[in-house]
Amino acid sequence: MLILASASPRRHELLLAAGIRHVVQPGNAPELRLSNESPTDFVRRLASEKAQTITPEGEDIILGADTVVCLDGEIFGKPINNTDAARTIRLLSGRTHLVHTGIHLRSCTRSVTDLATTEVEFATLTEGEIERYTRSGEGRDKAGAYAIQGLASRFVRGIHGCYSNVVGLPVSLVYTHLKSFNYL
Repeated sequence: MLILASASPRRHELLLAAGIRHVVQPGNAPELRLSNESPTDFVRRLASEKAQTITPEGEDIILGADTVVCLDGEIFGKPINNTDAARTIRLLSGRTHLVHTGIHLRSCTRSVTDLATTEVEFATLTEGEIERYTRSGEGRDKAGAYAIQGLASRFVRGIHGCYSNVVGLPVSLVYTHLKSFNYL
């Protein structure tokens, strides 16, 4: 069985929508960035640490994942409050940012760590748009303080790369690795 080591409802929904059988068993790892750790190394490490918190049995495959939004080398994880969310959206306004998701799959006999990166271009937003969006609460528990699949979709001028990665899990990348594990 595939075990999703994440409490993210979006990751669960993406796997369901793709027809990938799984169960959810959240993995817990401290989300602290090491000094001088690049954003891509950070999400790869966290994905691995989350997957390592669960022990596979038999034919189980554990999937850990972590997503961050990056702009000018700064990482934007989940906002700590509405002020932080508004600051993040303000910085993303009119700019192209990167969404990195690290994934780690492991079984009893092997493991693989990989990364997906997607470029997202935001329209230039007014202070009123930023305030209304922040008040909606949609971005409170999301990296980069927004949900591309929700209200924030109206701010996205374009993306280059995997859409599901921006939602929280690069499904096609996960699928490719699951095939190599002979899961599907």
